[in-house]
Amino acid sequence: MDQYGQELLFFFSALGAFNGMFMGLYFLIFAKPRHISNRFLGAFIIALSIRIGKSVFFYFNSDLSYTYLQFGLVGCFFIGPFLYFYIKSMVKPESNIHKEWLYHIMILIPVCLFICIGYPFGDFVDLWRWTIINSIYSVWLIYTLVAIFLLRDVVKNLFNKKAKSRSLSIWLVSIVFGNLAIWAAYTFAGLGSYILGALLFSFILYLMVLFLIFSKRKNPILFKDQEKYKDKKIASPHASLLLNQLESLMIQKELYKNSNLKLNDVAKQLNVLPHTLSQLLNDNVGKGFPQFLNEYRIEEAKKMLGINDNFTLESIGYDCGFNSKSTFYSTFKKMTGTTPAKFKEKSF
Repeated sequence: MDQYGQELLFFFSALGAFNGMFMGLYFLIFAKPRHISNRFLGAFIIALSIRIGKSVFFYFNSDLSYTYLQFGLVGCFFIGPFLYFYIKSMVKPESNIHKEWLYHIMILIPVCLFICIGYPFGDFVDLWRWTIINSIYSVWLIYTLVAIFLLRDVVKNLFNKKAKSRSLSIWLVSIVFGNLAIWAAYTFAGLGSYILGALLFSFILYLMVLFLIFSKRKNPILFKDQEKYKDKKIASPHASLLLNQLESLMIQKELYKNSNLKLNDVAKQLNVLPHTLSQLLNDNVGKGFPQFLNEYRIEEAKKMLGINDNFTLESIGYDCGFNSKSTFYSTFKKMTGTTPAKFKEKSF
């Protein structure tokens, strides 16, 4: 390739890495709404940009310092984890992602520091080229495969042309498989992978930008809850996903037993805005938040009244999340047509 072609190749490959850093910083710091998924997306793009930048400079300057090579590979070490955190925060917002990602990082960072400080690339070239680099790529792949597993339900939306959340499904699947293509380029393309991976990244990055622009105009569901309340029901696939996550929160964590539980508290754990949760309940369930919450409390009270004769009616009401005896009695009678005492008598 002549000098002009080399310069053009360098320009396009380096431009992708450069723009990727800015795009990653945008999602990490400025993107709204300020939910954790945007932070993970930003960290993922930055880690990938660092790896791509290292490849570009090494391809055009094979005498690049081992310090820079090591820095680029460290970025590669975190690509898979941050991709996994992003996907999980989008498809399983009811999970303990706010804590879980810290546990992963608390393991990954010490391992990374131990290797970088104890076995620097410049002093242990063979160890890095044959063992450490393969381990880094294995970590990248493992987290990517787990992310793909999490998307198994999301993929179904790709075949539903009427689903309003289809854009979100396309976005998530494109990011994961685009990342997988870059991993494959670095793993199987040999020396040419250094520039092939960079060009692939640039191509995918600009497709992402175009998709963002198009989706913002046509279907703003791409970013969760970034639009204010609208007089439209949440799309059925997206609503079903949220309702399943909400039910999981209520049953597994028994949130309803908290007498001070507010809609904002549940929305935060569900990783949606409060008005979205309110809209979901009103439009897709036909209930307000207080009624929705009290139904879980009354069902729990009925179980306790039917199997336990040792607790007082008042203590059962408190245990189920009611903050007063009168509220428990009035709510129970309204929903069941009888009082707690009469219900208990019929149960024994």
